Amino acid sequence: MNHLIKKILILSLLLSTFVFAGFQSALQKQKFLTPDEAFMVSAVKQKDVIDTKIILAEKIHIYENSLFYRVISPSKVELEVTKPKAHDFDGDMVYEKEVSVSIPIADIEAKVKGDYTLEIEFQGCSDAGICYEPIQKSFTFKGAELGVFGKISALIKEGNTAKIADVLVNESSFFILFLFFIFGLLLALTPCIFPMIPILSSIIVSQQGNSEKPSVAGAFFTSLVYVLAMASTYTIVGVVAGLLGADIQAAMQTPWVLVLFSAVFVALALSLFGYFEIGLPSSWQSKLSKASDNAQGKGILGTAVMGLLSALIVGPCVAPPLGGAILFISQTGDALLGGSALFVMSMGMGMPLLLVGLGAGKFMPRPGGWMTAVSQIFGVMMLALGIFMLSRILPQGVSMVLWALLFMGSALYMGVFNPSSSTQGAKKLIQLLALVFLLYGVSLFVGAMSGSSSVLRPFEQFTQKGGSVVNATPKHAENNHLGYSLERLMQEVKASEKPVVVDFGKKSCTACTELEEITFPDAAVQKELKAFTFIKIDLTENTEEDKALLREFKLFGTPNIIFFDANDKHLPEKSLTGFVSPEDFAKHLQSISR
Repeated sequence: MNHLIKKILILSLLLSTFVFAGFQSALQKQKFLTPDEAFMVSAVKQKDVIDTKIILAEKIHIYENSLFYRVISPSKVELEVTKPKAHDFDGDMVYEKEVSVSIPIADIEAKVKGDYTLEIEFQGCSDAGICYEPIQKSFTFKGAELGVFGKISALIKEGNTAKIADVLVNESSFFILFLFFIFGLLLALTPCIFPMIPILSSIIVSQQGNSEKPSVAGAFFTSLVYVLAMASTYTIVGVVAGLLGADIQAAMQTPWVLVLFSAVFVALALSLFGYFEIGLPSSWQSKLSKASDNAQGKGILGTAVMGLLSALIVGPCVAPPLGGAILFISQTGDALLGGSALFVMSMGMGMPLLLVGLGAGKFMPRPGGWMTAVSQIFGVMMLALGIFMLSRILPQGVSMVLWALLFMGSALYMGVFNPSSSTQGAKKLIQLLALVFLLYGVSLFVGAMSGSSSVLRPFEQFTQKGGSVVNATPKHAENNHLGYSLERLMQEVKASEKPVVVDFGKKSCTACTELEEITFPDAAVQKELKAFTFIKIDLTENTEEDKALLREFKLFGTPNIIFFDANDKHLPEKSLTGFVSPEDFAKHLQSISR
């Protein structure tokens, strides 16, 4: 009897063990249900609506206030949709089993143009109390076909070179060339082209001298030679850089090259001041005269050389369309189309310069003493361009002193200390401008003596009230931005618990300085940057490691800004090239952090 009872107890124990194991297995299966098993999300385009559906597993629910529908590309737009009715679950409004939402396509295409990406975001939990991380599912749909001007409008706002390169691959040659001509016209409205205007104007004035008024044909021909030289230079540099993967412009920023071409501008300035006359040897001029009209032939070679130098030295660092064309050439090897696009873009950039030539011939007054003053004004501009180039290699304090001397010297020449009784009419306005120049020059000099490094904020050493997200690195640690390798960068990215912003720049890049002086210090940008880790990489030395970094992320030149998410994933579709305004940069940061 005891033996029978013992067997029954053993069997009961085994049975209870199996039953418990079965319940435990079922519980574990419910507990470790993956997000893809718990939530099956779909979005299908049906005629004039997009039908979305979320199918939930057993004992899984979604919170009503966590469910969002939005467009995330080409721009971020929150969508107002009609959700099904939720029900109460322990005081929260939730959905179970299935959530179906239909979104009218017209509502989306009224807010975005072209192809778009729909994102569905939600957070769900199991009835057993296990909650999942917020989930985002995205679906890409083909939007209404954009017209030529619609495509151009979308790409004009594009700062990502890879996306512009994609357009070169997928669009017709005619559209590509037209697009790049529009890009060129827009670049003509940026500060990149402004330094070329006084250069060209001074060439026209110096070639004509004081003896005659320049003809329309002669001035226009001079402008055309200048623009064609500039366009040819951009085209050749872009094609070579694309085929070889080389940053040709970096080679043109070496100290000896900058010193040499600064000396050219100083010499031109002295010539405009009347100290001597720059011209081709008379034997050369006579040969050129045989091939062309004397008014047009004189100085053609010098004009072409100045156009070439302007493109290499004074032009933009690397604008997005230029980088996009170079990337396209490097990926496809189609140097003909890429080079043609760059040439057409450069001609678009040169349109204001051609207008300068027409205006110089048609609207310029008769020769007279006023031309001496105009020549001297252009001479001051040539000195400014010389300082501008030297500032890329000189210590910042020395550069500020040179700028201070230029402004104070100009003020003295303009008669800032002349007696008030000796100036009348418009001359008083000139004297007022001279006073402004003098005050600004003195401010720069005081700023340089106090250790300031910014010509826009010469009193920064007296007004700083604490650190900033971007400029948190002390002055003596500026070299920390040099010598980055791919390994060092990725170590810092992985060490960050936040999304990461990586800014590639160099001292010789004007747009890089504009980003540091205008965009990054902006209050709205600083606020958004608190959600990021900011890494600055200085490529001034152009080492092999610097080149390897550019190759790794498919970048050409500077400035370039790339992004990583909080999971250390590179986001190439978010990269930016060239100068970005503070407002646009703040919005761009929001699209990544939120």
